[in-house]
Amino acid sequence: MYLKKILLTVVLLGLVGMAGFSYYVYQNIFTPNTGFNNPQAHVFIPTGATFKMVQEELSPLLKDMNTFVTVAQRKGYSSNIKAGHFIIKKGSNNNEIINSIRSGNIPVTIKFNNQERLEDLAGHLAKQIELDSASLLDTMLDVDFLKVSGFTQDTALGMYIANSYEVYWNTSPKAFCQKMLKEYNAFWNTSRVAKAKAISLSKDQVMALAAIVQKETAMIQERPMVAGLYLNRLKKGMLLQADPTVIFAKKKTENNFKQVIKRVLFKDLKIASPYNTYKYSGVPPGPITMPDVSAIDGVLNYKKHGFYFMVADVENFGYHKFAKTLSAHNRNKKQYVNWINKQGVKR
Repeated sequence: MYLKKILLTVVLLGLVGMAGFSYYVYQNIFTPNTGFNNPQAHVFIPTGATFKMVQEELSPLLKDMNTFVTVAQRKGYSSNIKAGHFIIKKGSNNNEIINSIRSGNIPVTIKFNNQERLEDLAGHLAKQIELDSASLLDTMLDVDFLKVSGFTQDTALGMYIANSYEVYWNTSPKAFCQKMLKEYNAFWNTSRVAKAKAISLSKDQVMALAAIVQKETAMIQERPMVAGLYLNRLKKGMLLQADPTVIFAKKKTENNFKQVIKRVLFKDLKIASPYNTYKYSGVPPGPITMPDVSAIDGVLNYKKHGFYFMVADVENFGYHKFAKTLSAHNRNKKQYVNWINKQGVKR
């Protein structure tokens, strides 16, 4: 009888212990532990992060940090932190949260366009992904990388086709540049290469000319027209005489890309820079900005016409007036100069 009581007591204590352990496990592992109202939350864990840094990142998102820490330690996560961009779903328990931030690195979408220099692009990208702008710029300008990729410091900006891309938030500078090179090569498909060859321009020259077209007109439908004009001048052996190239030459010569120039002066046309198309013939040595796809394709699919001159149309803002002769152009130009003088624009 006494033995039965002992056995019963042991069994009861075991059941209580199991119940307590089950409750502990449920509370720590299987109870929802998110404290946000949105369907999901984005978590960014930097390279080299410590477990304490992870806790600080998750603190606003969790109801109970202590149970998370306990489960993270038992699952070995606290000593094996993974960097990247992760998503935690509302209502996730500690086990699901840890699984999400341990093996669920999700790409982010980056966007870039209208950057004048690689320095600007690197700074722009550093705001979207983990990359340090200085390290990224160093990789972009790495001599060996440029040589293998077929670029120079002047043409390197042309490798980055303005668009949206999916990359890992914690991608390395080298991996990022390699991905952009792959995207560039994919962009220059057989059709585009053939079209460039048909107009006797290299890919670099197409990018440089497209950059001028980009700066000359924001009207996408006008870009093939503007491109046709510049191709006419090239075929004729004429100077391109594109004001945006003079503005770029001034900024580059003075090493001041923050200055705003609304009007090109006659003295600017004498700037000794290969980017000054009033002084030097042919296409500039590289793009004066990052052309978007519509500008590039505007060059490759240029409109055939007989125009050699253009000036901003003050009667239809955003567009240009085109002319076949210098005399006709001068009449159009006089109208523009009178208008800009009335606006009081001196620089």
